[in-house]
This record gives sequence, C-alpha cells and structure tokens, in this order.
Amino acid sequence: MTYTFLQHYWWFIVSLLGALLVFLLFVQGANSMVYSIGGTEDGQRKVLESTGRKWEITFTTLVTFGGAFFASFPLFYSTSFGGAYWLWMIILFSFVLQAVSYEFQHRRGNLLGKRTYRCFLIINGIVGPLLLGGAVATFFDGSNFVVEKASLTDVGGPVISRWANASAGLDALLDPWNLVFGLAVFFLARMLGALYVINNVVDDGIRSRGRARLLGATVPFLVLFLAFFIRLMVKDGYAVDAVTSAIVMEPLKYMHNYLSMWPLAVITLIGVVLLLYGVVRTMARPTYVRGIWPAGIGVVTVVLSLLLVAGWGGTAYYPSNADLQSSLTIANSCSSEFTLRTMFYVSLLVPFVFAYIAYVWRVMDRSFK
Repeated sequence: MTYTFLQHYWWFIVSLLGALLVFLLFVQGANSMVYSIGGTEDGQRKVLESTGRKWEITFTTLVTFGGAFFASFPLFYSTSFGGAYWLWMIILFSFVLQAVSYEFQHRRGNLLGKRTYRCFLIINGIVGPLLLGGAVATFFDGSNFVVEKASLTDVGGPVISRWANASAGLDALLDPWNLVFGLAVFFLARMLGALYVINNVVDDGIRSRGRARLLGATVPFLVLFLAFFIRLMVKDGYAVDAVTSAIVMEPLKYMHNYLSMWPLAVITLIGVVLLLYGVVRTMARPTYVRGIWPAGIGVVTVVLSLLLVAGWGGTAYYPSNADLQSSLTIANSCSSEFTLRTMFYVSLLVPFVFAYIAYVWRVMDRSFK
C-alpha cells in the first residue's frame, strides 16, 4: 500500500461516513414535521417513539464522522472545527438539545414541559440539516481561512491555521449557494423523514399525512439540488497542479472530475433514479411503504460520489477564499503514513460495526411493532 493509496482510501471512508450521516438525518426530518405528520397527541407520540429508537445512530455517526476526520485529516479538523467553531458549535448544540429532549420530555415533573422539548426537537430538525448542508457546501465554494505551517515552530503562538475574519465560520451562511445546498439537505431530510415514518409507523392517518408532506418536500428539494448541481458542473474548481502542487483555478473542474472518474457519474445517476423511484412509488401506491430503502441507498450513493469528486482527481476539498494556496487537499492535510496504515487495519472492523447497527435496528423495530 502506497501513501497515495492510503490518502484516497481514507477520503473514501470519510466520504462514506458523511453519506451515511446525510441518510440518517431522516430522524431530524421526521422530527421537524412531528406536529403536521403526527396530527393528534397519540400520533405525535408514535412518531417520536419511532425516531427515538434511531436518533442515537445518527448522533454516533456524526461523532464518528468528526473522529475519522481528526484521525485521517487532522489539518482539516483543526482548521474547520477549530476556526469555524461557531458554525460547528451551533450544530452540536442542536444535537445536544435533541438528546436532552428525548431523555426528559416524558419525565414527570420536568420544569419545561413536554411541548417545550418537542419544540427543541423541531429546532434540531431544522438547524441540524440546514447547517450541516451549508458546511458541506464549503467543500465546493470555499471558506475564509489561512494556513501557515511555519508557525508550528513559533514558541509564542504555534497555531498552524486561523480564520481570516471574526465570524468563526458563520460567514459560510452569507454565501447564497451554501444556503441553497443547506436548504436542499433540509428538504431532503424531510423527504427521508416522511418515507421513514410511512415505513415504520403502522397508522393509516400518519401514513396519509406523511405522503402529503413527502410531496411538499420533494419539489423544493429537486429545485434546490438541481440548481446547485448544475452550477457546480459549470463553475471553476480548485485544482492541484500536477507539477508544482500549487492550487489553481480550473474551468469546469468538477465536470472534468466526473468525466475522468466516470464510474462516479454512473453511481450518481443510479442514486438519483433510486431516490426518485422510492419517492414516486410511495406517492403513487398507498400500499407501498418501503420507499425509504431505495431512496436511502440512492441518497448514500449520490452524496458519496459528490464528496469523492470534491477530494479525488487532484482537487482541493477545502478551498480557501482568503489565500488560495492555503487550500487543503488530501495530500497536504493528511496524517502520517504510519497513522493511515495503522488505521487501515483497524478499519477492517467497520463491516462488523455496520452489521451490529443493522442487527440493533431490526431488534428495535421488532420491539416497537
């Protein structure tokens, strides 16, 4: 195994975790619609009991995603999680609100009341997907940071990277295209949430309302995602010069990546077809309730291909708008070869972890039904 192979391998692992995280945002999507889908008090309880058996998987995947970045690409971790800390802190705080709400909403004598905790779940259902989508969009549109590796030897301030302004990451929300992608992820989470509830909650009224909300989320998602994707295909991208390793702007860079790595284009197309199949069949056939599975597989494949296009093919996956040469690539931001090689052997246990998650999923669903 070469160092280059290990860099690409770990970007694949991180991208896969990110894709799984986006799929698991169905918990947030369903919670954001708990009143409209649940309808009655009993219906709301059924929806929250269903998502309450899955939220820990989503949260664990989020933490694992951050941990994998820390271990394999530590310079990104220190730059983004350290520099854009307000953006990430708001995301994490919204997930903490979710955990607290599930734990205390049914406790007798809680000071805030059940309705307040449900509002907290709705806040997480809106803020979490929106800001996560905005953060991922910076992989294509860049952020305002500066990397100075020479500062590591500065005894007075050994800080390698710093944010170029005082916003601490909140400036990402000022880019309209980051907001477009963030809103696309938000509506995608609602689509998946509706599909999950239709599959997991055996209640005709809830399933009927879920189908109505599914249509209401699918249309804006398609408009927003297509706008972002088309713009991505025609915009200049952040390329790595093969000779000098300098970061340069290349016209149609992301389209070139799809053309040169054509299997990713095929995977993207298959993913889109699966997503639409799950949605359309669920809305067209009232007796069909398994749309979450083809749609979920489609979401994972599309997001995975997008993240691979962002990091593979000689591309800067975390561009800097403040200093182009500070942009991060999988080569200049990764851990040592020894670390990546050691983690490679550890990662062979990942399939067993996925098998355990699948087993726990089935057990929880069986106990719920």
